[in-house]
Amino acid sequence: MRSEEDANRAIEKYADTVRRICMVHLKNEADTEDIFQTVFLKYVLRSAPFESEEHEKAWFIRVTINACKDLLKSFFRAQMVPLDDWDGTAPEPGTEQREVLDAVLALPPKYKDVVYLHYYEGYSAAEIGRILQKNVNSVYTLMNRARHMLKKTLKGGEPD
Repeated sequence: MRSEEDANRAIEKYADTVRRICMVHLKNEADTEDIFQTVFLKYVLRSAPFESEEHEKAWFIRVTINACKDLLKSFFRAQMVPLDDWDGTAPEPGTEQREVLDAVLALPPKYKDVVYLHYYEGYSAAEIGRILQKNVNSVYTLMNRARHMLKKTLKGGEPD
């Protein structure tokens, strides 16, 4: 079990990343907070040391993605009827940015993950492959397909 000091350091360092990943997957502030607490509780209860700072960050990303997927697959979630698709609690970016964000959020989860990790977190395809436990070529394929889908969505037709 980790100390309170370790937990506070991790929260300071990884809170934004965990929240952004949750919002991309869940599109819901309440569920985001639930997963946020779950991820950091798992961190506090984990006693195994990390090999490096990058290993720790990759662990947070992987655990967050898995927790989001588990929530989305849960029986409770499947029985819920949403009041709104998304209540807009996230900060309002400009119109063009909102359009891109909406297009990214509309992507299937396997594409959202690679787009987020590459464009928002700055990971290379090889690093994404290690984090998501996928072949590097699969990551390139997913990124290429995601870009193609985004072009099609944003240009309103077939990309050139």
